[in-house]
Amino acid sequence: MKWNWQYPEWPRFKWDATKLQENELVFLEGVGTVAGATRHLNSEDQQLLSIELMSTEALDTSEIEGELLNRDSVQSSIRRALGLTVEQHKKSKPGEVGIADMMAEIPASSLTAV
Repeated sequence: MKWNWQYPEWPRFKWDATKLQENELVFLEGVGTVAGATRHLNSEDQQLLSIELMSTEALDTSEIEGELLNRDSVQSSIRRALGLTVEQHKKSKPGEVGIADMMAEIPASSLTAV
């Protein structure tokens, strides 16, 4: 698989929006389902869901890059980065801490919209 910058048309890509439309609709339906469901959760459960969604995104993103991270460690690191209480556990790897810090930097408004 090539990196984006390795394609000759970089950085002037063209795409057919109609080919993306079905995937966009599936994505938007999923976002609506999660957003609607979170409105019925108490704040603690909303927080747990946010951490779960952030850690899943972090793990999936890292896997694309070929790095496999530990879910518990990533979740612990996200909790720490958000200033929440963290259970004692083994020390997280730098990649786990780094992506957790990045996920914690996402504006709170985008987390509640998900």
